[in-house]
Amino acid sequence: MSLLRRTALALALATALHALPQAALAETLAGAMAKAYENNPDLNAARAALRAIDENVTIAKSGMRPHVTGVAEVEGTRTNLDVRPPANLFGQRAGRQTDYVASSYGITISQQVFDGFQTLNRVRAAEANVLANRESLRAQEISILLAAVEAYSNIARDQQIVSIRKKNIAFLKEQVAAANARLNVGEGTRTDVSLSQAELASANAELTAAISSLKQSEATYVQIVGETPKGIKQPSTARKAMPSSLDNAVATGMRENPNILAAMRGVDAAGFNVKEAEGAMLPGVSLQGSVYKSVNTEDGPSDSLQGTVSARLTVPIYQGGAEYGQIRQAKERLGESQLQVDSARMEVQRTIAAAHAQYEASNAAISAIRVQIDAANQALNGVIEERNVGQRTTLDVLNAQQNVLEAQEDLAAVQRNAVVASYSLLAATGSLTVRSQGLEVAEYRAEVHYEAVKDKWFGLRTVDGR
Repeated sequence: MSLLRRTALALALATALHALPQAALAETLAGAMAKAYENNPDLNAARAALRAIDENVTIAKSGMRPHVTGVAEVEGTRTNLDVRPPANLFGQRAGRQTDYVASSYGITISQQVFDGFQTLNRVRAAEANVLANRESLRAQEISILLAAVEAYSNIARDQQIVSIRKKNIAFLKEQVAAANARLNVGEGTRTDVSLSQAELASANAELTAAISSLKQSEATYVQIVGETPKGIKQPSTARKAMPSSLDNAVATGMRENPNILAAMRGVDAAGFNVKEAEGAMLPGVSLQGSVYKSVNTEDGPSDSLQGTVSARLTVPIYQGGAEYGQIRQAKERLGESQLQVDSARMEVQRTIAAAHAQYEASNAAISAIRVQIDAANQALNGVIEERNVGQRTTLDVLNAQQNVLEAQEDLAAVQRNAVVASYSLLAATGSLTVRSQGLEVAEYRAEVHYEAVKDKWFGLRTVDGR
């Protein structure tokens, strides 16, 4: 192998090795969603809140379990005998007193046998509430994934706009130079130079604004995803799990949207709350057993061991009317929950229709704007040629360039809108999930914690050891 070929191969290898880290730094839209799913603090806080709600089932079940109480008492007693005895020869009175200390300790066990099904319905309401909040968590997950899509797409749009405005500045600098050159040879006017310089100054201000918008979008991205954006590219619209039509999207949303499912679970919980309130009108039965041991000093009574077992029947007759108010209140809240289901369905239907319309409009606009850009570029080239032969003015060139600039920026904005609208449609149908998008991140399984704590009798530590 010749020295020249070896040198060329070494340079190519060095270039490839240098490019590898840069490629590795590039972030995909799927990667951004996966990181947001794993790192977003708001989402992790919602998961912690759901774990706290899981404990309500254990708390409700405590009404079915025995309550055990330990008692220990210590009592000192002094008894004076012959409180006023006759005085002796020295005027002193003699008496006798006894002191003893009594201690007792024992244990009491009480068990609710029947409470009008209040505990049972309290447990069922807590279970339904857990399921409702699982759906609310899923809605939060979908919201965070969609926010990651928006943040990523905003950066891609803003990067394109910054690039477009930088190219515009380069073009306008050429126009300023050309205007000065024509002025120097007597073919142009000072007005042409001033127009070009004014347009260039305006373009510099617009570039500054575009860079500012890009920085704001990057800050939002860090807030949602948890990492600095690197290698952001123009994303494509959603493909996985996309509905085939508007009717299919609405049907899927009615069936799978977590906001609707959460509202339906809320109706279940409210129904059990009504039954719990009605249970206050029913009789209750409880059992209680106690064992006490008394230990006394020699001067006191004899030691004793005492045990008692009792059963108690309570029949509510009238409790000031509070029980009736609580039942009516629970029924009104049940009616509120049922209406919230209808509201959730209407909102989902509206959101799906809006996202679908935005998606179709954006796709149509992309095709139209691309044609517009081609036509605007051809017009710009024609105006420049005509200006060069004196048939057009510098103002005509600047206006033609402005048309190209606006069309290019419109394309960047519409491409962003198409991406966000496609994923918004998935979110509204309840299909924007880790599983449907094949994201490379461990899916959070809320039922794992619930199964670990729902029947727990003892323990202070959380499932993760805190």
